[in-house]
Formats: sequence, C-alpha cells, structure tokens
Amino acid sequence: MDTIEVVVGRIGRAHGIRGDVTIDVRTDEPDRRFADGSVLRVEAPRGSTSTLRTLTVAGSRWHSSRLLVDFEEIPDRTAAEAARGLLLHVQIGADEVPEDPDEYYDHQLVGLAAHDVDGRALGEVTGLVHGGAQDLLTIRTPEGREALVPFVKALVPEVDLPGGRVVVADRPGLVTPLPDDD
Repeated sequence: MDTIEVVVGRIGRAHGIRGDVTIDVRTDEPDRRFADGSVLRVEAPRGSTSTLRTLTVAGSRWHSSRLLVDFEEIPDRTAAEAARGLLLHVQIGADEVPEDPDEYYDHQLVGLAAHDVDGRALGEVTGLVHGGAQDLLTIRTPEGREALVPFVKALVPEVDLPGGRVVVADRPGLVTPLPDDD
C-alpha cells in the first residue's frame, strides 16, 4: 500500500518541569495521531540544532483546550524547550481519508482545478497554508499569480474530489484581480 506523510502538529512551549510540551495541532484527529505509542517523524525548522529524528508518544492529555504531550525522548524541561518549533509528521495510507467528511488532507486538495460558481476556471490549488485562525488554499492562476483563499464554506462552498475541482465564491481581489490591478 502506498503511503504519504502529513503534518499533524508543531511543538510549542514547554509545560512544567517533566518535559511535557504543548502542541500546535495541525490535524482534526489529535487523539488518534497523538495516541500512546505513536511514532512521529520530526522535521526541524531552519536554524534548529535539534538532532531528534523521531518522537514516541508516552502520553497525552488536554489541559485548558491545549494538547499536552509527553514524548519518551524529551525527559525534562530543558529538552522540551530545545524541541520547540519541531514539526511532527505521520505516515498515512495514500487512500486514507479523514473521519469527518468535511475535512481533507492537503494531498487531496493539491492539484484540484479551481472554478468560480459560474464554472469559469480560476487556476489550480498548489498548496495550503495552515494558519492559527483558518487554513488558506493557495491557487495559482493561469497568469501565474498566486492567490490565497480562506478555506471556509462561504468562500469554498464545494470540494469535488472525484471531479477533481473546488468551487470558489470569487470576489474581486480574492482570486481575480481588482479592475485597478489589471
């Protein structure tokens, strides 16, 4: 079976003195991805001196709406502070889909054709930007511009994976340029 790798979180601040860390969750299935015994691949950000390549979940719990995780390889607060900013990845089956039918993995969206509600081609989804408040679809227009579209139902009312397209409720300046920008 083919697998792909997806980002499920980023290590945030240290919590306490025993090595627990907060997680900036990037998955809609945190209880599944951060279950005891899960092994996550680590990606260090530019400039990091971390030598960690994988982390094993020893335990996780929710505290004041934040996910706290204890990793076997992070024994204390000093190690937890050094791990801040590390991206966490898991392998999933290429045909695996999220449990929620209104959720999508990045790889399912990249490459989809973007059309407006009238069926006019706007471009192609080339990526996603995961923000704190909402995710943004990156759409490359036929002219080569990149547009960021908030991935919310009001602006992206339809995702048709079998049809290979997304529908964007385009507004001037969102994907198509404002008349002054031409």
